[in-house]
Amino acid sequence: MEVKMLQSQSSTAEQSFPLSREEVSSLRLKIEELEGERSRLEEDKKTLEMQLERFTLQGNYDQSRTKVLHMSMNPASVAKQRLREDQARLQEECEQLRELVRALERGGPIPANLEAAAGLPSSKEVAELRKQVESAELKNQRLKEVFQTKIQEFRKVCYALTGYQIDITTENQYRLTSMYAEHKADCLIFKATGTSGTKMQLLETAFSRTIQELIELHLLHQDSIPAFLSALTLDLFSRQTVA
Repeated sequence: MEVKMLQSQSSTAEQSFPLSREEVSSLRLKIEELEGERSRLEEDKKTLEMQLERFTLQGNYDQSRTKVLHMSMNPASVAKQRLREDQARLQEECEQLRELVRALERGGPIPANLEAAAGLPSSKEVAELRKQVESAELKNQRLKEVFQTKIQEFRKVCYALTGYQIDITTENQYRLTSMYAEHKADCLIFKATGTSGTKMQLLETAFSRTIQELIELHLLHQDSIPAFLSALTLDLFSRQTVA
């Protein structure tokens, strides 16, 4: 009956204080464990009573005519003593759980002795863990910001040194746009191939069809992407100079 009352109280506490949902869930698990242990003790008690009744009916033991010498450590006494100790322990744990449920219902801090009895982390431990999580999240956010800054810095350096803006279009595909391009749509698209992604393949675009001579010379015959890009840069630069 006490265990059922505790289950009802823990359910009410869970509805009243959503912030204590984890504590209430832990309580409910503890109550189920106590209920199972109490059921086991009740079964043991019934078994002992049935054995005693059977011995009496068989004539092995008659309380009115038989004098019994009780040993200080006989199995029956030990079993009864263990049963009384278990029942007392369960009673104490049930009372502690009742106090814990009442504390949750009030919404105030949980006493340290009740936290230990329920197997819950102390308020100090929870606060420390929250600080560690907040610190880790802050560091992660700062790392993301630094990483994004470094990426932008790297792209600007590549653009200034090579004359090409490099963008990732899809997985393993990169779009190169020259700073001397005559139109914004004039671009080259390379696709990384091979297991390590070190080999690059030029994909056909509207712009690539206009520079077939450079492609045949530097890519097909010389097999040099750097030479091709350099030659294209000089060609585009000369067009702007002439213009």
